[in-house]
Amino acid sequence: MSIQSKHFLNSADTLVLESLKGLCDLDPSLALDSDNKILFVKEHDQEKVALVCGGGSGHEPAHSGFERACSQPNPAAVCGHVFASPNASQVRRGIDLVGNKKGTVIIVKNYTGDILNFGLAKEQYAARHPSEAEKVRFVIVADDVAVGRSQGKIVGRRGLAGTVLVYKIAGALANRGASLDDVYKTAVWASENVATIGASLGHVHVPGTASLRSNLPENEVEIGMGIHNESGNKRVSPIPSLAELIKQLLDMLTSVDDPERSFLPFKGNDNVILLVNNLGSVNELELGGIVAEARKQLGERGFKLARILSGTFMTSLNMPGFSLTLLLLPTGKDASQPSAEDIISLIDEKPKVLGWKWTAGKEPLAANQQVVQGKTDDASQGDVLQIKAENPDLFVSSIHNVCKALIAAEPEITRMDTIAGDGDAGLTLKAGAQGVLALIEKGKIQGDNVLSSLIAIAQVAEEAMGGTSGALYSIFFSALAQGFQSQSITQGSILTPAHWESALSSALAKLYTYTRARRPSRTLVDPLSAFIEAAHKTGGQDLANAVKLAAEAAEETKNLVAKAGRSAYVESDQLQKEHVADPGAWGVKTILETLKL
Repeated sequence: MSIQSKHFLNSADTLVLESLKGLCDLDPSLALDSDNKILFVKEHDQEKVALVCGGGSGHEPAHSGFERACSQPNPAAVCGHVFASPNASQVRRGIDLVGNKKGTVIIVKNYTGDILNFGLAKEQYAARHPSEAEKVRFVIVADDVAVGRSQGKIVGRRGLAGTVLVYKIAGALANRGASLDDVYKTAVWASENVATIGASLGHVHVPGTASLRSNLPENEVEIGMGIHNESGNKRVSPIPSLAELIKQLLDMLTSVDDPERSFLPFKGNDNVILLVNNLGSVNELELGGIVAEARKQLGERGFKLARILSGTFMTSLNMPGFSLTLLLLPTGKDASQPSAEDIISLIDEKPKVLGWKWTAGKEPLAANQQVVQGKTDDASQGDVLQIKAENPDLFVSSIHNVCKALIAAEPEITRMDTIAGDGDAGLTLKAGAQGVLALIEKGKIQGDNVLSSLIAIAQVAEEAMGGTSGALYSIFFSALAQGFQSQSITQGSILTPAHWESALSSALAKLYTYTRARRPSRTLVDPLSAFIEAAHKTGGQDLANAVKLAAEAAEETKNLVAKAGRSAYVESDQLQKEHVADPGAWGVKTILETLKL
């Protein structure tokens, strides 16, 4: 699988510093020690415990996006190069910048470089300020369940997205003026009650390094991949459905039987906070689906979700993956630990921080309270006239033939749209045709009830086709039905060519109120308007010639510069070179020629 190795940067060497400067531009209360890559708040509150976090860059918004770790006003984020820990002198400078008489809590992920450099800085600070030694505390977050007890016997489990929950809880508590002991103990409690598991479809490219290919094939997903490109503990091929993948992740995350990975004492009906974290390049659409599936399966396992958080918190550059984190809330009353209510209130506290995403501050609604059943308007056609086609059987069979023709034309229309648009025109028309065929099978397209049939077709266009073309077709057929009703036609009458011509002209005029496209525009309007205008000139008596002119208008779109539709965004030289017709116009041509008028 190829790795995205293109980046927006001036230089890999200056990327981290320029990014930190950008954060200062976003938040004027921040200051930057550019020599040491430390982001901190200029005005310190000396009466509140300071937090120091940090590590290698490339995990944004962690750690620089949490430099305020809630609305807590005086922490510092100490940043290294991409995936490389800052050195001890940088960290020591960070402690100097924000340290105060109330004390400092250092929070780091469990990676060797971070532990050594932040730990060394703490010990050096203590050696130089012996009277302040007890006022600097050290918290390590090791929440990864992919690393089993045997594998992590010496190095321990890795620190992942659970780290940001520790930041948030400790920062919010410090902001309330809590003592150093309370902030430290609560941070330690949080670090000991959080677990994370991730999955990714690929590795990432580190800016400034040679391009490479991932050793993860196209049809595999890796479970347990680290945030520094480290391999996970399991690969699954072919890529399972989201439901199956979430099941496997939750099996590892919540197991109480696996001696290697039973890290949290789940007992059933546990109260938890769920954090769904984007590891870099998962789009919001898919992330929403991940949230829904994780919430559903946790509920089925008996977990009670006090809060659900979702967004980009701890990344691995642009990794195409996500992680699930569970924070196990306390039960009962124990003076040695915070209460569930305490932790929830700290999570809910609204921060002034770039890296923290909006949260609802409430439990999620029960699934049966979330979804409202849509009302169907199948039977709500009011006082629609019942008027007949001149040949009712031919009316139905002609529509049937049009649908079959559109389905057969799908590959060619798709080919055209792949060049001239976004590639979905053929499939969209096919979906509409299949929907109308279903109506015919149900007896809802009837030659002795033309208006009801047109309204039903309009609804299929809206619902089955969707998008721009679905809306245009639906507007046109709805307006066509209106065009008949606006004429002096009595109940049970048989429609004449003049009736059709008048209704078609009215429908085109109505369509023009919703689109600026006018012939020649390289859109479906070209053949449609050519047909209707020609029919108007003869009062609907020479439809064969009108179809011929419509076909010519569709052919002519091969030579036109697009003025509307998706084609308007495609280079005109490319369209001219390919000499491809507009796919929407070709669809209208297919419809009219199949009708054999």
